[in-house]
Amino acid sequence: MLFEKESPELNSPVHLSLSGRPAIAVLALVGITAGVLIGRESLRTVVGCGAPDDRFPSRTAADWKAGADHVVVTRPTAERETNREEVAMGAVRYTVDRAVTLRKERVLWSAAAPRHELGSEFDMTAPGWSVYRNGKRVKGTAPEAPRLEIGHMYVLALRWEADQWVVLGEGAAVPFDDRVAGRGEWCGMVLSEDDFAKGERFSRRDDHSLEETVQGQGEAAISRELAKTGSKRP
Repeated sequence: MLFEKESPELNSPVHLSLSGRPAIAVLALVGITAGVLIGRESLRTVVGCGAPDDRFPSRTAADWKAGADHVVVTRPTAERETNREEVAMGAVRYTVDRAVTLRKERVLWSAAAPRHELGSEFDMTAPGWSVYRNGKRVKGTAPEAPRLEIGHMYVLALRWEADQWVVLGEGAAVPFDDRVAGRGEWCGMVLSEDDFAKGERFSRRDDHSLEETVQGQGEAAISRELAKTGSKRP
């Protein structure tokens, strides 16, 4: 989400990629732009906190197997602020990312020859905050993806790229609280799998993605879809 619980009046949302190299863009917002803003009660279950710009295909099981090195169930355990950027003018004083440490809970799939081995813990850069001159802090979000917050679980399709772990794209970062696909933190907001499914249906009426296929299911369903899908690594 592009707000701190109740803040539909925001002028400078920050979009960040879930990667070791964040791309920061401070955008002017007039009404609802670049996707659906979840800030009003009528849109609470609509998935969309920015337009995704994925570097790698990430929607299908074949995409995951073609582009990723590992598919992992993971849990953020620690975070610290990093990559602070001062803003010279306007209401926002600075933006900052979060360096998040994640713990590997279970590997669901690994490439036969991964680019890099995955340790028991690993670090990623995730969306942080916009800090206003009046002291207000507003969550930054990754377009159509989880924010990676402590207290939640995720399934991530990870690729080793430029000496860091990155998520393939928005379709390869799935909320996974209680080990249920679609349940948990998404876009800085906690959703049930039913909420998440409603948003998926709204934003992707022709969706046949992996996350849609395993919605409301557990690790076995994800492993099954990956096992029955062939792929060719680039």
